[in-house]
Amino acid sequence: MNPSTWRPSRNSPIPLHRQIMEHLRDRIASGEWPVGTRIPSQRELAARFGVNRSTVVAALDELIAAGLLQGDRGGGTRVVNHTWGVLTASPPPDWNEYVSSGVQYPNLPAVQEINRAEFQPGILRLGTGEMGPDLLPQDEMAELLGRMAAKVPYLGYGEPNGDLRLREVIAARLRRQGISVSPTSLLIVSGALQALQLIAVGLLPQGSTVLTERPSYLYSVPVFQSAGMKLRGVPMDEQGLRADLVSVYAKQYAGALLYTIPTFHNPSGAVMSESRRQQLLDVCEAARLPLVEDDVYRELWLDAPPPLPLKAHDTSGSVLYLGSLSKSLSPGLRIGWIAGPQPVIERLADIKMQSDYGSSALSQQMAAEWLGSGNYDRHLERLRAALRLRREAAMDALERHFRDIADWKVPQGGFYIWLNLHNSPSPRKIFDAALKAGLLVNPGHLYDRASGSHLRLSYAYATAEELKEGIARLSQIVRSLD
Repeated sequence: MNPSTWRPSRNSPIPLHRQIMEHLRDRIASGEWPVGTRIPSQRELAARFGVNRSTVVAALDELIAAGLLQGDRGGGTRVVNHTWGVLTASPPPDWNEYVSSGVQYPNLPAVQEINRAEFQPGILRLGTGEMGPDLLPQDEMAELLGRMAAKVPYLGYGEPNGDLRLREVIAARLRRQGISVSPTSLLIVSGALQALQLIAVGLLPQGSTVLTERPSYLYSVPVFQSAGMKLRGVPMDEQGLRADLVSVYAKQYAGALLYTIPTFHNPSGAVMSESRRQQLLDVCEAARLPLVEDDVYRELWLDAPPPLPLKAHDTSGSVLYLGSLSKSLSPGLRIGWIAGPQPVIERLADIKMQSDYGSSALSQQMAAEWLGSGNYDRHLERLRAALRLRREAAMDALERHFRDIADWKVPQGGFYIWLNLHNSPSPRKIFDAALKAGLLVNPGHLYDRASGSHLRLSYAYATAEELKEGIARLSQIVRSLD
């Protein structure tokens, strides 16, 4: 049985706490929990096993008495080495030392909790940054796979830049958005996050400073920090990133790169005005500051199409443009792209080939079929209509339940509502209390460590009815913590 889904049997003559003790002992003996591992909390184990916390405490007490576990004041409970001589002939490697020595930073603790909680049964996801399962085009995808089965796709390694047909259809779409690009100036990647990883390790020396909005999605993923970079946040206003401050920050912190989400910003939902976009391009060109434009939410406009991308006005080749199908079609396809100067694309393609020999050939060919057949545009129309209904449900619920304790702006597209709480407990306390009650939200400190009053909500995953119910329950939790 999968250890992650194991639960004690209430029909067994063996007491529940004894079953749990033996299960945990087996995980230690098998090496799954090496010496030094901090085991899950009593509360988490109780929830996982579907028992009272006192039952878990009884099981842990037996393991502590046996010398397998040790409770540290304030540090949780850890696996110790007292009985490894009984469990195995030779001491195991200290994998925890290896884990702590890796160059890739771990996710923030709250991000790790969110990633685990998203797959727990009964959780209502109010902050998830992806489409709900009912919005994914399952039937159309099944039909497409059926058509592809009649002609077996190429299953070998592909070109470094990615599937040529896919690059051709993406280039054609980008040209309709004002971006002049050829297939040779495009690189297919496994989502926009991989694009950022390639940029971090392939273009920037260690110790570089990356400028970004504050708040920003970039603070929630340690991709640049793991490559030895520092992040510096530039303030925003209602028009987006403060372009007038970019050159000041670039000089003060020796900025090497600017990362921005100008369209339906994550997490604020802001849309950079057309005049601000031109101002930002002028500032970056004058400062010789390369710019990464993350435009993965562009297709998700709800009221009117947004201004043209920054890349559409880029005459100096200073903008790297990121796009993706993860937010608009399917996160499971893992298909994104980078558009930029050909020498940069060739460098990033070489780095990508070193890491994975190219994105999935099957996913690329499926994406090419979607984008080239007209199915994608029809899907986008249906998706926008569904998101409008969910946005309306979320706005109505917020107006009813949060009007006197928070403020927010109506998003024009994308997924997110940046909820600003008035005189409320910290978002972390709200996150903990909400999770205990079966609600999952994203606390604002993930996107700005100084943000002590914000929650990021999403109207993309939960249904309209779930949004109404969840926001009402969330209001009760916030008010109970005052």
